[in-house]
Amino acid sequence: MYGLSEKQFHLFFQRADKQKGITGTNLLVIIERRLDNVVYRMGFVNSRTQGRHFVRHNHFLVNGQKVNIPSYLVKIGDVIEVQEKSRKIQALEDALGAVVRRGIPQWLDLEKENLKGIVKGLPSREDLTMPIQEQLIVELYSK
Repeated sequence: MYGLSEKQFHLFFQRADKQKGITGTNLLVIIERRLDNVVYRMGFVNSRTQGRHFVRHNHFLVNGQKVNIPSYLVKIGDVIEVQEKSRKIQALEDALGAVVRRGIPQWLDLEKENLKGIVKGLPSREDLTMPIQEQLIVELYSK
C-alpha cells in the first residue's frame, strides 16, 4: 500500500516498537508521516508512487528547504510547498483538482491557492481509514 521495501518496513517497525504506546498504531503513524505520503494526502499528487517520484525530483520544499527523500518524516508545524519552478506541472494541477473529491485529513491543512500545506498535528488511528490489521503486523515482526 505504501510502497515500502521489507527492509524499510522492518526499520519503521523497530522504531515504532521503541516508542511508548501501542506498537501497531505507532507504526501506522510513522508511515503516515512520510513525505511521499503527506504530499499524497494533501492532494498534490494522485498516488503515493507519484508522490515518491515528485519528492525524488525536488518538486517540494519543507520549511523552505529542498527535501528529496521520500522517507523524510514530517513534524508538527512543517510547511510543505511546491517549488516555484514546479507549479506549472500539469500533473500537480490535475491532482489539486481532484482533492475536493478525496478530502484532506484533519491533521493536515492545505492552502490550495498558494500550493502550500501545513502539518497541524500527528495522525491518529482514527484518521487512517484503510483496512489494516496492525496487530497481525506486530505479531509477525515480534517473532
